[in-house]
Amino acid sequence: MKLLVLLSRVPYPLEKGDKLRAYHLIVRLAKKHEVALFCLSDTHTEPAHIEHLQQFCSHIEVVRIPRWRILLKLATALFSRLPFQVTYFHHGIAQRVMDRTIARLQPDHVLCQLVRTTEYVRHHYDLPKTLDYMDTLSKGMERRTENAPFYLRYLFRTETRRLIHYENLMFDLFDNSVIISSQDREFIYHPKRDAVAVIPNGVDTLHFSPQDVPAKYDLLFTGNMNYPPNIDSVLFLANRVLPLVHRKRPGITLLISGVDPSNSVRDLARTNPSIFVSGWVKDIRTSYASARIFVAPMQIGTGLQNKLLEAMAMRIPCITSSLANNAVGAVDGDSILIGNEPEDYAEHILRLLENPVERDRLAASGNRFVLEQFDWDRAADNLDKLITGTPRHS
Repeated sequence: MKLLVLLSRVPYPLEKGDKLRAYHLIVRLAKKHEVALFCLSDTHTEPAHIEHLQQFCSHIEVVRIPRWRILLKLATALFSRLPFQVTYFHHGIAQRVMDRTIARLQPDHVLCQLVRTTEYVRHHYDLPKTLDYMDTLSKGMERRTENAPFYLRYLFRTETRRLIHYENLMFDLFDNSVIISSQDREFIYHPKRDAVAVIPNGVDTLHFSPQDVPAKYDLLFTGNMNYPPNIDSVLFLANRVLPLVHRKRPGITLLISGVDPSNSVRDLARTNPSIFVSGWVKDIRTSYASARIFVAPMQIGTGLQNKLLEAMAMRIPCITSSLANNAVGAVDGDSILIGNEPEDYAEHILRLLENPVERDRLAASGNRFVLEQFDWDRAADNLDKLITGTPRHS
């Protein structure tokens, strides 16, 4: 089968969650199908990254959209019914390249990741299409609205309404839809949402495996540190949880590791000698291995937190929120610890730091859980069955 995969970013290197999911699924689908890749980018793409992807993709098309074009297009989005996130990624120049690519390659099926990309194939009615919602963008925007500054709330509410309408519209226009967790499927407002197939992420357990190295930091948080839910999480951890921990153990340290830290994240390290911000690291495993406990007190956002799966795969004990664990499905107290209020997190942290035996037990249980439940091969096989079972339109 000729499979055309449409992404809003070049899926390598793997510093963001959507890239991680796209990359691992593409690598495995390419073993059975001829995979062509169509990507959008607002920055320069390193030739080495394209060369890496050419190992398993038969054709790669990267359309770079200059930032000035994006800003100009967003100005017109105020008078459009399309979500701003769709408008951000949809441009006439890229549409023309996409149309030529489809005409030239004649794909048998198109796989779109996120509704951000679906406008490009919306009017190709003859093509069988699968949409990977990944997570429910409308719900994530709705949650961000609750804590947004007053001057942004109208804009966020408008975007939420547009996303709900657009997500439902794409549900009807695509042959298949998949999503990352049952929790996110419940956030889709379409009456037939149960038809959306749940395909969770996996973990590369050969890559993310336990390392026997001394821990340099007590606590760790990782992720794209310019992503609002991650920023919100580390601010909660640094400003509301860490002070409670320091009352009893003043020397406890926190490492925040991940690409593109925002100014508010960088400021944490400038004002608190117990907090360290690494920025981008070449191998994120070094950050995981350097910490005793992984803490992800996610308060907003949707989707499956890959950071939790990776930490558990590396045998790091994890503490997180109910919101994040609902997508993971680990058993509280057995494979993971759940916090709600700052006091809960502080209590869990202090108990684990004071009890190495309990820390090791939780880490071992979390590791077994991930090995049993999250597998990229299984995820790709389920997606493949869905795609290959879709008949060509007449």
